[in-house]
Order: sequence, then structure tokens, then C-alpha cells
Amino acid sequence: MSDSRRPMPPFAEQQQEPPGQTAKMQPVPDHGEQSYRGDGKLSGKVALITGADSGIGKAIAIAFAREGADVVISYLNEDEDAKDTAKWIEEAGRKAVLAPGDIKSEQHCRSLVDKTVSELGKIDILVNNAAFQRTYASIEDISAEEWDETFRTNIYAPFYLAKAAVPHMKAGSSVINTTSIQSRQPSQSLLAYASTKGAISNFTAGLAEMLAEKGIRVNAVAPGPIWTPLIPSTMPAEKASKFGEKTLIGRAGQPAELAGAYVLLASDLGSYMTGAVIPVTGGEIMI
Repeated sequence: MSDSRRPMPPFAEQQQEPPGQTAKMQPVPDHGEQSYRGDGKLSGKVALITGADSGIGKAIAIAFAREGADVVISYLNEDEDAKDTAKWIEEAGRKAVLAPGDIKSEQHCRSLVDKTVSELGKIDILVNNAAFQRTYASIEDISAEEWDETFRTNIYAPFYLAKAAVPHMKAGSSVINTTSIQSRQPSQSLLAYASTKGAISNFTAGLAEMLAEKGIRVNAVAPGPIWTPLIPSTMPAEKASKFGEKTLIGRAGQPAELAGAYVLLASDLGSYMTGAVIPVTGGEIMI
């Protein structure tokens, strides 16, 4: 299946240092800057989104703002990408709060929630999206330190953030986690990353049960191959150039193509959904 509206592989071979920069990618990812149209589904809401400087997080932030939400942009240190996200939020007429720092730290996660509540008045939506990923051919090549960093970024941080956010959340609030098709179909080169994504899916189900009586919904989105800075900065150039070509749709997804799933889960459209995982995989089946 081909789609002439979206870039098709192969792309130019390219390599970046982690975590990568959006502007250096060929093609530059589509975050919905020119295409997403909102109609107030999140009017008056406040969202904290991790990894909102680029990739999927940036697309979520733009969509949420155009649906009426104010947004806290959590990111590590990619200041230029984060400022660009803030620009799009502000152009949508919403408030953007930049919040750099390392979510591996529980103290920083607590400070993110405190900043959200103090500057924007409340927190209605928590999107645990930021992730750390590296590729290795052999388990012997993965250091204990890197295994720990992957888990602290990808699964400890969502725990820290949810723990800090829930006391401030009212009935109708939403926690949305980014898991992955890797949670069900792990690639041999992504052992640490895929293991955390399996944990996130389980965390989503368990937390949904725990928070149901509070009226707080907990769901996840499971992306397939999505064209973000993680790809050219963590994969060999030859593999990145063909990224996504084996999906039924024949290409990698663009970040903008996931935004609607997060809007669904954050809004009243998803009011009867909790403990769910929505696959956005280009046709790859989550067994």
C-alpha cells in the first residue's frame, strides 16, 4: 500500500548523535504544524507532556493546544526544539510552559507536577511519552548503567510522575502512556527498550484498575515505526533509511498521525476507555 501524501522510503542515509535534532532530519517529520485542526475537545484543560520537544510528543502538544489545552513541555535539554513546540502552542492561543530537566530524577518529576499546578492552576492530563532507546547486537554490549538509564527514563519516570500527579487530578482526568509495538514484538537489537515498553503496558493496565474508583482513566498508545529523531540518532544509517518499509502501509508513520489517538484518550470521546492500548502501527499486528 502506498500513500503519496507521506514520505516513502528509502530516505537519505543519515546519522546523528543522540538524542537527535528535528531540523537535521531528511525528511523533516510532520508534527501536524500545517494540518491539525482542533475544535475544542480539550477546552480549558491543562496537560503535562514529557518528551514534548520533538517527535510524537511535539505532535501531541500541537494537537492538544489546538483542541484548547494549555501545555507544559517537559524535555531534557533540546532547547531549540522545545521553543519551537512552544511557538506552535502559543500561536494556537494557549499557554506553553518550558520545563527542561531529567525525568530519571524523582525530585524533578515532582517539580514538573508542582510547576504545572503552580503556573497553570491544575493538571488534567499527564502524557508519559519521553523515552530512551539504543540499539545493540548482543546482550554483552549492554552495560548495567545503560540498562538502568533505559528503565529509569521509560518506566520509573511514568511511575514518579503519576504518583505526583494523581493527588492533584479530579474525576475525568487522564493518564496516557506511550508504549510500543515492541511491547509485543520485541526486536533483538532493542532488548532494553522493548523490555521497558512491555512494563509500560502492564503499568497502564494495573494503574487503570487502581485509579478507576477515582474516575481517572489510564490508557496507552502503542506506536509502530514512527519517524522521529530517535531513529537517525540510534540506528545505523542504512537501517534508518529503510525504516518502516516492511509495514502494510509501506512506510514509517509521521508523528502527526498519532496525535488523534492521544486526543481521543484525553477527551470525553474516550470517556468509556480505561486500561486500553491503542495500536498505531501501520498495519503491524500486536499479537
